Amino acid sequence: MLFVTSLLTAGFCASQPFVKTADLFKRNESAGKLNIIQNQAVDTLLSRYILFGKKQRTLDGVQGMQGVRIQIYYSSVRNASDESAKTAQKFYDKFPDINCYTEFQKPGWYMVRAGDYRSKIDCYKDLIMIRKEFPDAYWIPAVINFPDLIKK
Repeated sequence: MLFVTSLLTAGFCASQPFVKTADLFKRNESAGKLNIIQNQAVDTLLSRYILFGKKQRTLDGVQGMQGVRIQIYYSSVRNASDESAKTAQKFYDKFPDINCYTEFQKPGWYMVRAGDYRSKIDCYKDLIMIRKEFPDAYWIPAVINFPDLIKK
């Protein structure tokens, strides 16, 4: 029994990729040599961080990151589907430059969330503006799409 348990554990550990820091900084052989001297625990933490990042997904299955969205509608009433669509359309009309997402959560909750913000501070300016039209709006942590680094 102990032998079977050790084989299963070894197989599970071998199936997870291990990333070395030196592999991330590969260079041309003609460009010079780079020696990285560090504790092996850094490579373990790096591998865990990469695996955690691969597990975070947005609603459409695209990889995302932890961030903030502004929730403007959340309901489970009988006509919540229609109301969420109307709220999303009203939001698009008022704020065409902010992305809006209509989401469904079991057992019957419909919600409309807006924006892809990295932090609460980033969303605060838009939240003040949105609250003029949607007074019940508030920020909520969410897995967001990767925002553009270059602002237009």
